Formats: sequence, C-alpha cells, structure tokens
Amino acid sequence: MQVAAHLTRRIVSGGIEDGRAPSELDISREFGVSRVVARETLKILASLDIVDVAQGRRVVVRPRAEWDYLSPLLVEWLPSEIVGELLRELHQLRALLEPELAAMAVATATDETLDRLKGLIDRMTELEADPDAYLEVDHEFHMEICRAADNRILDRIMYSARWLGTASRRVTNGAPAALRSATADHTAIYEAIVARDPAGARAAMRTHLTNNSMLLAEMEQQTKRAARRR
Repeated sequence: MQVAAHLTRRIVSGGIEDGRAPSELDISREFGVSRVVARETLKILASLDIVDVAQGRRVVVRPRAEWDYLSPLLVEWLPSEIVGELLRELHQLRALLEPELAAMAVATATDETLDRLKGLIDRMTELEADPDAYLEVDHEFHMEICRAADNRILDRIMYSARWLGTASRRVTNGAPAALRSATADHTAIYEAIVARDPAGARAAMRTHLTNNSMLLAEMEQQTKRAARRR
C-alpha cells in the first residue's frame, strides 16, 4: 500500500515519463521489496484504474479521467488541490441527483422512514458541538432519503460516493455555526417530506446543497489565503 501510494503521487506530479509505469522488476529494485510485493502493488494500481497491466507488455498509465475517483484509497493519496476539484464535482453530482431523490421520497417514504429521519434530526441537534459524530448522522440522513426513493441504482451511486461525501462534510462541518445551519436545512427537507410536498422537498434539498457549495468555496478560499501568508 505504501509503495502504491508513493507511485500514485509520483504519477500525479508528472514523475512518470511517456506514460510508462515501473514494472515489477523496477519496483522491486527501487523499493527493496520482493517481486510478490511488487506484483501486488501493480494489482492495487490496476484496481484503481491507474495503470494497465498485461502479460508480456509494459505497464502503462491510464488517462487520469478514467481513474477510480470513488475509491477511498485514491482520495487519500491525491494532493489537496485535486481533492478540492473532486469535491466541487461531487457537489455537481449531488445537485443533479439529491433534489430529485428527495422529491421521489415524498411518494414512497413510510411512517418508519419518517420516524428514522426525525430521530436523525434530533440526534443532529444533540451533536452540533461534535462535528465528527455529526458527520455520520448527516450521511445517514441523506442515505435514508435515498433508500426511501426506492431506486437501487441511485442508491449504489450515492453509496459509492460516500468517501468523497465524508471529505466534503468534514470541510463544511468545521465552519463556525455550520452545524446549526445544517440542522435547520435538514429539518426543512424532513418537513417537506412529511407534508408530502415534492416541490418543497426538492427546493429544500437544493437550498441545502447550495449552502454547502458556498461554504465549501469559502473554506477553500480561506485555505488558499492562509497558504499564501505562510
């Protein structure tokens, strides 16, 4: 894993010329590991769609647009500026999907679903001083709505993006008063679903995501200003 992380960062930084990734032998020699470890390293990189490995052919780097950006490993290994780009793209995905999921949930949410959503909001209120714990409840609220929409494909898409969602929430939830505002947004979404108001649920979710996007942009600017001062 350590060698795979190192090679990923090298590829991202432009340290691999002509799209040719190190072979098993190259990795074994450079890092002082066995051929077995080198082979497993390439399997990890291949599983993330970073490289293509074919018997009897050289190992080649795949186009960056084709990498598995939903993998928690890759998100962990990428530099912060690329992660920032991915978080913005995640918000674009959420803005496309989640308002419609909320509207769909209006028609299909059971009393049990509504009870769970209310319980999650109550828990959010209790955790507004604890961003890490709040993050888990926040994620579960959105997944509960996704499950209520009763679409397995959309559910898997949302679930697959959970690692980026966690990274995004970790940024936005750290802003002053962010959690109190987020609880209010979630409450508005819940109340629209309870009222069986699809347009209201869609609008409330869109407002929540817009607030998050603005907060993420503000936090990113603060980070850049701090970096320039340093």
